[in-house]
Formats: sequence, C-alpha cells, structure tokens
Amino acid sequence: VSDVYSTETEISLMEGDSVILHTNVTEIQRDDLILWTFRINSSETRIAEIYKQIVSVYDNKENNERFRDRLKIDEQTGSLTITNINKLHSGLYKLQIIRGDVKHKSFSIDVYALLTVPVISDSPQNPSVSGRSSVSNCSLLCSAVNVSAVTLSRYKGNSLLSSISVSDLSISLSLPLELECLDDSYSCVVAYSFTNQTKHLNNTDLCQTCSGYTGYQ
Repeated sequence: VSDVYSTETEISLMEGDSVILHTNVTEIQRDDLILWTFRINSSETRIAEIYKQIVSVYDNKENNERFRDRLKIDEQTGSLTITNINKLHSGLYKLQIIRGDVKHKSFSIDVYALLTVPVISDSPQNPSVSGRSSVSNCSLLCSAVNVSAVTLSRYKGNSLLSSISVSDLSISLSLPLELECLDDSYSCVVAYSFTNQTKHLNNTDLCQTCSGYTGYQ
C-alpha cells in the first residue's frame, strides 16, 4: 500500500539568491527514484532526477533554457540546488520520491526583484530659505519607484501616520509629510510580504532639526 503524503513550502527569494530544496532523505538507495519537476501555469517540466543512482539534470535542453547551468542535485540526498535565481524561476517545484512507497513534496517559490528602498525628498511646494526649508514648516515626500504588491507607510516612532498600497501593477507611490522640524523618529517604510525596507527622516539638509522645538504636526 502506497503511503502518499503532500506538503507545500512557500519560499520568498531575491533575484541573485540561491536556494536548496530539501528532500529530507538521508541516503538514496539503489532502486530509489527522486524526480523533480517545475510547474508554471498549466505547463509542467521535468528538471532533474536520480534513478538507480544515476543523476540526470535537464538544464540545457531547449525547453529548460530558464535553468541553464543553475541546477545541481545532491547525489546522496536528492536535494535540489538552484543558483542565481531570477523572476523566471517563480513557480511550483514538485518532488516525487519512490522507494517502496510514494511521497510527494512541493515548494512554491516567489522571486522578487531587488528591493526598493524608500526615498525622502523635498516636497515641490516646500518654501526654501538659504537652501533649506522654512523653519516654521517642513514639507517632505516619502516615495517608492516602480514597486508592486507593497505598502508605503510613514511613521513617527511606532505610530502609523498614513499608508498607501499597490497590488500587482508596477507604479510609483508617494506620501507627503508635513512637520515643524525634523528628528529621526520619523520614518518611511516600504512593506513587502516578507520584509520591510525603512528610511529614517534624519537628513538635516532638507529640514531644520528639532533642537529647541517641542511641537510636531
């Protein structure tokens, strides 16, 4: 009787990263079959296997051009390594292990472009005095360029002041920040599904610092 189980692991990676997809097999026996496939949309392709302890990696065939010279399979465990990963490698990786029984695992991989760090700049309507913003008011802009599936937020300390989100489209986001003076408790944050990128508003070239000031907007 086959003992079949299925597990799925979700993995988020950055372009240029490497990843090891583990089989959790300690040592492959002679008659074991370890089979790796890659599925995207409705297309599924065999990318690597070990059968009768013979290793085959299909990363140089025409239909596997996306994996060229990026795949390595461990001869002892069957674990699969993908190097120099990019957005073309996002998809579902399926593992089938046949050794008397049949076991299945799958890994859902999302690959992200290099993370966008928020930018702090002078707001266009900012009045200027001797190259600096007015002492009585400072208008700044938190922005993030060409982002997808993120939330842009501005904070004072741990308190959320405002936020804006975008789903799938690659666009630019911005949030205004009006304050009387500047300290490093203000921050601008781009939140991805798996990590955040934070920029603190501590650029004294844009605003007066808060020495001697007690009020904030």
